[in-house]
Amino acid sequence: MTDLMKEEGVAALLKGIDRYNPENLAPLEDYVKMQAMKQTYNLDANLAVLKLYQFNPQMFKEDITCQILLQALMNLPNTNFTLCKCLMIEQHQSMENVNKVIELSNLLETCEFQQFWQELKTCTELIEGIKGFKESIKSFIASVLNITYQNIDKNLLKEILGGIEDEDLAEFCKDNDWKIDGEFVSIRNQDAHVKSKNISEKITFENVSPIIKTCTR
Repeated sequence: MTDLMKEEGVAALLKGIDRYNPENLAPLEDYVKMQAMKQTYNLDANLAVLKLYQFNPQMFKEDITCQILLQALMNLPNTNFTLCKCLMIEQHQSMENVNKVIELSNLLETCEFQQFWQELKTCTELIEGIKGFKESIKSFIASVLNITYQNIDKNLLKEILGGIEDEDLAEFCKDNDWKIDGEFVSIRNQDAHVKSKNISEKITFENVSPIIKTCTR
């Protein structure tokens, strides 16, 4: 079955009451795996899987759930992860690997990027088979840096991006239109930076005379 035929088949499964039919869970789970391998994304299909797990706890699969959550992380800063988490019962959230992914999410959302990469090293098996995961996370980190930094220490930036080498840093900076200047990296262009502007207003006596007359009555 071609990818297009599979997507069309999934679209049909998601229509009407069929999206709540537990018999459709298997093809939807296969579709989650395909998304991970092909680096495509269908939030609606993934939410349908989590909803079926919610209605049918005995059919829950931790590995599929982790893939859904990790794919949601790849789409930060969108709120997809929160949507997915809201459909999960507490028992499923407390599963070891699922809980680990939730911890990773918390670290990203609180901008604890160095700790995120450290924690990821302890559970690299979670992202096996998920194409482009690290690259997507680095893109999210870059979006955060773009709005929070003007200049950043080069070594700190390498840590924030997962301990990358100088050669990889140079390529990353080029892709993001950042400039390496000695031991620092310029994140934002000075000319593009919003500058404060002094605004002066001239108030004449004629403007305030009605107020003065009112106060002296």
